[in-house]
Amino acid sequence: MEEKFEQFLHEITEKIIPLTRDAHIAYFDASISGKPEDYKKASDLELKLSKVYSDRHAFNELKKFKEKNEINDLFLKRQLDLLYNTFLSHQMNEDLLEEIIKLSTKVEEKFATYRAPLNGDTLTENQIDEILENSTDSKQLEETWLASKKIGEEIFNDVLTLVKLRNRGAQELGFPNYFEMSLELNEQNSAGILKIFDLLDSKISAEFEKIKSTIDEHLSAKYNVPEEKLMPWHYQDKFFQLGPKIYNVDLDKFFEDKDIVELSRQYFNGLDLNIDDILARSDLYEKEGKYQHAYCTDIDRSGDVRILCNIKPNYKWMGTMLHELGHAVYDKYINPDLPWLLRTHSHIFTTEAIAMLFGRFASNPEWLKDMSIVTEDEIAPFADDCIESLRTEQIIFSRWVQVVFRFEREMYARPDQDLNKLWWELVSKYQKLQKPEGRNKPDWAAKIHISLYPAYYHNYMLGELLASQLYYYIKDKVLNQTGKKTVSFVGEKEVGNYLKNLFFNYGAVYPWNEMIKKSTGEGLNPAYYATQFVENGKE
Repeated sequence: MEEKFEQFLHEITEKIIPLTRDAHIAYFDASISGKPEDYKKASDLELKLSKVYSDRHAFNELKKFKEKNEINDLFLKRQLDLLYNTFLSHQMNEDLLEEIIKLSTKVEEKFATYRAPLNGDTLTENQIDEILENSTDSKQLEETWLASKKIGEEIFNDVLTLVKLRNRGAQELGFPNYFEMSLELNEQNSAGILKIFDLLDSKISAEFEKIKSTIDEHLSAKYNVPEEKLMPWHYQDKFFQLGPKIYNVDLDKFFEDKDIVELSRQYFNGLDLNIDDILARSDLYEKEGKYQHAYCTDIDRSGDVRILCNIKPNYKWMGTMLHELGHAVYDKYINPDLPWLLRTHSHIFTTEAIAMLFGRFASNPEWLKDMSIVTEDEIAPFADDCIESLRTEQIIFSRWVQVVFRFEREMYARPDQDLNKLWWELVSKYQKLQKPEGRNKPDWAAKIHISLYPAYYHNYMLGELLASQLYYYIKDKVLNQTGKKTVSFVGEKEVGNYLKNLFFNYGAVYPWNEMIKKSTGEGLNPAYYATQFVENGKE
């Protein structure tokens, strides 16, 4: 039976591998050019790949292998489980699958090429962020915030159609809806994730309310607006994801004359996680029509790892580069001798954890000093504020993820409900923001993840939990620095060796919680996140 399955694997991966590579290259090229013909090419290749996974005969063969339960080899059994789940998610009607892919590509192209209209001009995402972060004119802030939401009005009908199409496909396969199917086929379940989020809510809500009160007091003085009249556009980002700058430290100032790429190169190379080849293949700066966000892609699981960014010399893009390169080194250093199907991360949130572990260092005072971005004398007056800034970001982010996770869960369960109302109910409950009077627009659709990357966002929070667990494990066990409150890992090759040998190397050989146990000695444990951020890192 194992010999038969190995033959099956050989035949199926001969089809999957080249199509996957070509689809990834086409999408990367389209992200840079923004050209409709490039997005069409990417869509066509994605459709070809999906047809391999939707092959009924191949799926029936997989079902037989699974039902016979005669495959005991660790690598083969794991490949069977992963391949079965992927095939199952594609067993919906082929016409329906094609409709989903084409509509998703249409929405993706719209996001990539969209520039928000404002007073006869158009704004990039970076320009919107700069105005929201720096302006003190409430009218300009309101106009900019409203402009940033216009994309939602243009695409929400398509997004809602996508939700219903995805649900129809999931229900054809016996699942209640697409959200529940996605979690189950990614080795999670909605009830289990909800339990973690309820626990986070109980641990963080009181601390969030204290922080929100401090923020409101600060913003009220800054904008000369009574606290009770502060609106979402006063909180310095489009969705109140990370929180405004209220501490006596201007993190942007530290990077305004720095080479973000070179700092990233020095840092990762110093950990013995060389990124020279990754940077050489990547596209890092703004271009007309280019996708305005950032991502990492493993083109072929054979060493061609790339990132896409739109770098500016500021704190946000320093953190983003560290984040995306965290994804990239994970992909690069997975054991190249593993079978292709296992030559990927254990779970999407385990790669998010590595990205977040590194992304946090952009505001770490030890890191800023050890990287010679600032001197000890320069950072000393701001060290506590840097730590408090990251803590605030984390707690505010945790509330934002509560909104997205719960919104998506409800949207897929009942897509015909009043989604605009649901959105603002959740924003009010978890973020304590006021809905603008009379506002009844699909602001939820302006968030690219809700529109295009469904049932994904909760993994960012799971990634944050694991990032804290890894941070303490490395600090205390790998570097033996238990007494230190903050560490930077700068120049510590032991960190790179630990990650390469006891985290990245495993690839997808083990389910996520088993892999975490092998790497840290215990399963996913939210206590480390609470220690680091709710208790402000007190040992």
